[in-house]
Parts: sequence; C-alpha cells; structure tokens
Amino acid sequence: MNMMKLEVRADGVAVLWIDVPGRTMNVLSTELCAELDEVLARIKSDAAIRGLVVASAKNAFVAGFDLLEVLKLAAQGLSLRQAAALSAAISLPFRHLETCGKPVAAAIQGPALGGGFELALACHWRVMADDPKTIVGLPEVRVGLLPGAGGTQRLPRMIGVAKALDLLLDGSHVGARRALELRLVDELAPREQIVERAAAWVRERGVAIQPWDQKGFRIPGGAGQLEPAIHALFAGRVGRVAKATLRNFPAPPAILAAVADGSVLPIDKALAVESKYFATLLTHPVARNLTRTMFVGKGEADKLARRPPNVPKAVVTRVGVLGAGMMGSGIAYCAARAGMTVVLVDSTLDQAEKGKDYSRRLLAKEVERGASTREAADAVLERIVTSVGYEQLRGCELVIEAVFEDRKIKAEVTRAAEAAMLKSGVFASNTSTLPITGLAENSSRPDRFIGLHFFSPVDRMGLVEVIVGKRTSKATIAHALDFVGQLRKTPIVVNDSRGFYTSRVFGFYCHEGMRLLEEGVAPALIENAGRMAGMPVGPLAVSDEVSIELLWKVIHQGEVDLGDKYVKPAGYEVVRRFVHELDRGGRKFGRGFYDYPEGGRKRLWAGLAKLYPVRAEQPSLEEVKDRLLYVQAMETVRCLDEGVLTHPADGDLGSILGWGFPTWTGGTLSLVETVGLPRFVKECDRLAKQHGDRYRPTRKLRKLAADGKTLYGA
Repeated sequence: MNMMKLEVRADGVAVLWIDVPGRTMNVLSTELCAELDEVLARIKSDAAIRGLVVASAKNAFVAGFDLLEVLKLAAQGLSLRQAAALSAAISLPFRHLETCGKPVAAAIQGPALGGGFELALACHWRVMADDPKTIVGLPEVRVGLLPGAGGTQRLPRMIGVAKALDLLLDGSHVGARRALELRLVDELAPREQIVERAAAWVRERGVAIQPWDQKGFRIPGGAGQLEPAIHALFAGRVGRVAKATLRNFPAPPAILAAVADGSVLPIDKALAVESKYFATLLTHPVARNLTRTMFVGKGEADKLARRPPNVPKAVVTRVGVLGAGMMGSGIAYCAARAGMTVVLVDSTLDQAEKGKDYSRRLLAKEVERGASTREAADAVLERIVTSVGYEQLRGCELVIEAVFEDRKIKAEVTRAAEAAMLKSGVFASNTSTLPITGLAENSSRPDRFIGLHFFSPVDRMGLVEVIVGKRTSKATIAHALDFVGQLRKTPIVVNDSRGFYTSRVFGFYCHEGMRLLEEGVAPALIENAGRMAGMPVGPLAVSDEVSIELLWKVIHQGEVDLGDKYVKPAGYEVVRRFVHELDRGGRKFGRGFYDYPEGGRKRLWAGLAKLYPVRAEQPSLEEVKDRLLYVQAMETVRCLDEGVLTHPADGDLGSILGWGFPTWTGGTLSLVETVGLPRFVKECDRLAKQHGDRYRPTRKLRKLAADGKTLYGA
C-alpha cells in the first residue's frame, strides 16, 4: 500500500493509518479511494479482524479532496457520464466501508473537511479530538461543487434536513463542541486518546450497521415534499438561495435538489442521485473558475509564488509609514498587529495621533467582542510610535509613503525618509495610479524603490498589488513580498504602467456605466445589471464612493503627462460635467449620481433624467451585464499582452480581491475562457463596432482563439 498502512492489533481491532506521501496534510484522491477499496476487501475476508479504526498519521485527518485533481479533471472536458462515474468511484468505497459487516470508527485528530469529513460520516462512530484546531465541515459549495461522496445524503439522515442544509449551503466548518452538539460526531476525547477511545468502541460496543440501513429508518424531522414542514423549508430556501447567488452560482440549487430528491430514496439510489448532481457541477465552468482562482491561485500567491528565487528571506521588524490618513493608519495597524514596530509620521503630532486612534478603535472592538485581550491590544498600540520628524525612521528596513497623490509631496517625503532610514532598506509608495518608475526618479536608490498598493480599508482588504518599476531590483521585489507575507495578505506582482493593473481596469467599469448613462440607458437598469452580474455595487454608485472628483483628477493627470497621446475614457464628458458644471463630486461631497439625504437612504439623483433622457428602446439586462463585464475583461487582456501582468492568475486574483469582480467568473481572464475565446472575440468585435475601440480584441487574443488555445495555456 502506498497511501495507508494497516495495523492489526492482538485484540482484533485494526487501525488504518492514512498517510499520503509528499503531502503535509492528507488529501482525498481517486487513487486513495481505490486503495481503500483494496484494504476493505482484506478486512472483510479476514476473520481475525473484528473491526476497524480509521486514523491519520499526519496532524490533520483528511483535509478534503485534492483540488489540483479536481482542476485537472475539469480541464479535461469530462462528459456528464464520465463526471458521474468519477463521483461514484469516490463514493462507492465509502459505501463499502459502512457495509463491510464490521464496526468502523473514525479517530478525527485534526481538520476533517470535504471528502475527509464524508469519510468520517461513512464510519459507524466518530471520536473527535477536543482541540481548537480540530474542525469538521463540508465546504464544497465554496468551490462550486457539492459533496460528492455521500455528504448530501448521510448528513440529513444523521441530523435532519434543516440542519444539514445550513451546513451544506454555507460551507462553514465547526469546532469539536459544536460538532458534538449537532451530533456530527459521537464522542470527544483528548487528542492523544482518540485512537484508543475509538478502538475501545469497536471492541466493546461496536455496531456494524448504519441507522439508514436498518428497517423502518426515518430521517429526523421527516423528508419529502408531502411533509408540510419540509415543503415550506425548501420553498423558503429556494428563494433565499436565488437572492443570495443572483443565479450566478449553480452549486447551491444543486445541493437543494440533491437533498430534496435523495432524502426520499433508499441510500444507494440516493448516492447515485448525488453523483449525477455532482457531475453537473464538475462539468460546469464555475467549479473550475472558483477552484483555479480562489484556492489554487490564491494558495500560490499566499506562498509568494512570484518571489524571485535565490534571494535571502527578509524579516521586517521596524517599518515607517508616512501619512496618517485612512490608508496610512490602516497599514500601521496591520503592521503592528503582525508584530512590527511602526513609526507613523505626519505633518503634526496631532494628525499622527489621530492616525493611531484608528488602531485604538479597532483594537477596542476586538477586546469588546472577545477576539483579543486588553493586554494584547495594549501591546499592539505600544508598537505604534507617532512622529512629526523623520529621525525615528532610523533602523527602518522598510518605509511606505501613503501621502496625497501629488508628485511634489511624494518627492519631498521620499528624499527626507531615505536620508534617515537604513541604507539597505526598501522604500515603497502606496500610490494607486502614479507610475512607480517616475516616482523613483526622486529616489537616491531607485533599485530599492517599489510600489505597494494597499486597498481600503486596509484591515479588511486582503490584496496588495506589488508594482515593479523599471529599475526595481529582484532583491527589492523579494523583500517586498516577504513583508506582504508577514502581514498575511495576498500579493499580486505587476509591472509598472499608468494605473498599474487594478486601478486601470476598475476605472473601465466606472466609465462604462457613465457611457451607458450618456447613451440614454435607464440608471436603474445600469445599476441593477452591475449587481446582477455579481459586482458588489453598480458602476454609478461605486463612482460616487471612490469620488467622481478623484476620477477627474486621474483623467487630468493623464492629460498632463501624455498630452496628445492621452486616450479619453468612455465616461470623460460625464465626469467633466459632474465635477465642473454640476458640483456633484460624489458621496463625500453629499451629492453625485446619487443623493445622500441626512438620516435617510441614498437614492439616484432625480436630475439624471433631465441631463440624460432615457431612450424609448432599452437594451436587455444581459446586454448591459455583458458590456460591464466584457470591457473589464478586454482591458485585462491588454494588460497581459503588454506585460503589465506576467501571469493570468494574478489578473484573476487581483480582479476579485481588488475591486470585487464577480467570483463566479474566476476573474476577468477566466471570464474570457468561460465564454470561450472564439465567442468572446466575436462578441467584442460586435461591441467594438457599436460602441468603440475599448472592446476591440488584441492581435494576440485573436491568434489564441484561432489556434484553439486559452489564456492560461495547458
């Protein structure tokens, strides 16, 4: 055996130790399930074995199915029949386990998630370590799938349909005490005792049949649409799921259907139903998109996959933050939370202290809700040193400027900070639009100058865009990534350009909404289309939030820098008009595309109808959704072609984590692959003809489409 070891004890209790080679945690795979079937055949035929304990030789029980295998299978273009057969190949060994005729107990000493928890559910008894690190759950919905190894059928039979749906649709995990309370496990024990306690159950009380295999079994609370309570339950859940997913995610409806259909059938037929629904999801692009971007892509980024090799790891112990505004205060808080000493500098001590107050408020809330102790919070605050001068920057391995988007001010603070900080240190700019190479001209060491674009609010936004200037060294890139890793944030690495990647592409969403408005499309249709497509808010609302005035400043800076070469964005005239003629600069001014009545809810400004009369014939909802999404995807393709992005995974991850591009798409570039390159090119050609060159496909994209290739490659 390659992945497991069978230990048969003198008392006849066998322990099956799962130990997947080359992995820090056990993961389920088709190979492991096939090996399990072979072991079960031996156990069943060996009269000396009276029962079995399933345990792990690693710190975790089984963390779930191997998502890399899922991704590879999804990329193969499986048919529904092939996908259902795959589910059965995983599910049947678990069924063989629970019907082997001998009692089986699971010893859960670490995380048991997804397929790992389904393995435990197939056992007749579950002993779980009473340890905060030990959790159980079925998170498959978060990767666009449903539990395909019995989870949608065994869980309702154990705890009832209502409680099972709560866990299946949310995808959350629960700790040991809650798991026992929900009857997901049967017994808690100290971590070091769980194998022996499981063996004791097998030896002394073992029952070799599941409740659902016994005559007269009934699901707790009932099942089937003829049960009034169950009918009402499903009717309510269908509406809630549709509202929460906007019908963009197929997994929640499939989970509802699998539970509804399977819960009225014998278990073997129910498992076959589950496999069919699993197949519909595995062959759907959303599963590939979510798995590739939010788990594989994010996992690689969190492990600093873009870090240049052969550069010694750097550890930042003292960091300077220039500017105690919203961004600077947030960066200071996160760095202090990560254990660093932070020097927070502003023009006055009062301003610097106001910046530190931001951390005080956040930490007070943590203490209030029990997420931190007063002592721990005080220790974080002590690590934030406020200052009006630059002398305190001595000893700083890294300094981050977060001052106004003004080249002159940035130049002044750069020179002053570099004179005080460590000569070997890295200087970073938090600019969101100004090219890093230009800002580095004011540095005495441009090779150690880099962009670190944080997102607001910094304490809640996990992405950091690392911007590489033309003279930025590989060591500087590596050390900047090491710092982001210390903050436990997710980095993407992009090459320098105007607006970099995230600000550049996000702007197209705002401007396309304004162009639609200018064309006479109903404002409510524009906003609803953005939300229905999966964006957090509509393009007009988000323009108000970031401020229409700021959008104009970005436009003006581009005109100053590029002159005749500057290409006006689609919403240029709308932005100019709102800022210079109407004095409606956005939410912070109290008026923009929306009105913000004091004490009331925001509402679209009534004056829009007069400014931009709604035309009689309106485009379809789908057409507006496509325009808003496709324009962002096409600009991301340009960023990839131009070398601003060096890997499609960074484009996808940055779009979702940076400005909330719809998760179901997998990101801007995965959307192109979801549509299909030939169809996307054809649609963008149509849109370009009707609405402008911002939709025009690039030459590289046309060639990939013609050659039958994808943006990600193999």
